[in-house]
Amino acid sequence: MSKLLIKPTGAAGKVHDITAKSAGWDYVGFGLYRLSAGDTVAEATGDTEVILVLVEGKANITASGIDFGELGDRMNVFERTPPHCAYVPNGADWSATATTDCTLAVCTAPGKGGHIAQVIDPKSITLETRGQGANTRYINAIAMEERDVADSLLVTEVFTPSGNWSSYPPHRHDEDNFPHMTYLEESYYHRLNPKQGYIHQRVFTDDGSLDETMSASNHDVVLVPKGHHPCGVPYGYDAYYLNVMAGPLRKWRFENHPEHDWIYQRDSGQ
Repeated sequence: MSKLLIKPTGAAGKVHDITAKSAGWDYVGFGLYRLSAGDTVAEATGDTEVILVLVEGKANITASGIDFGELGDRMNVFERTPPHCAYVPNGADWSATATTDCTLAVCTAPGKGGHIAQVIDPKSITLETRGQGANTRYINAIAMEERDVADSLLVTEVFTPSGNWSSYPPHRHDEDNFPHMTYLEESYYHRLNPKQGYIHQRVFTDDGSLDETMSASNHDVVLVPKGHHPCGVPYGYDAYYLNVMAGPLRKWRFENHPEHDWIYQRDSGQ
């Protein structure tokens, strides 16, 4: 099995615990808790900042000594409603007590002490349509660069309808060459509806030094250290993924694959 495809360790508790070190890179970490009502988890952030995403369910969240109360109202991720999220700076701690069964994502990257603990208001997140035809997908931009809520982290959700493509045309962001491109490591946390489905994801470089195609199942994580990384979901299944990106600069600048950029140019009317 590809080293880029990470399977959950179980069906309950902390089922993903991916650090920058375990991923073999420098910036992005991703954890995932699957909790039952009444379960409590807590972590110190250390030198990383954290964005907690209530993927599903509800929990009482405390961060940096601040009680944010109960967060969450999306009981099924495929409702497509905006998620409830909280930012926690480096050098702090957080805790979550599930008030319903819940799925809690822990997105991490190096912190610089530039932001305070806060709730990311779901009312400020609007579902955006991107692409056309079989390239149509829907975006909840949780913490992209337009939202000044983090030092390093870029976090977004993507919903891909049955039979459609996403992260497409193929694109890459693996060079520290702003404003042309930014170097960003990226993780994909995948969900499928119905849950027995799968999504195909290819990770490949222009020179062919990396070229892997994986079939990700429900709750799998795919790591993208470099290269292009399109996804396609088979007919009959809807897909969701939670993206975490981070690098030297908190900006998202990418380049489409030169052989497939014509699709973007056509669809954008350029």
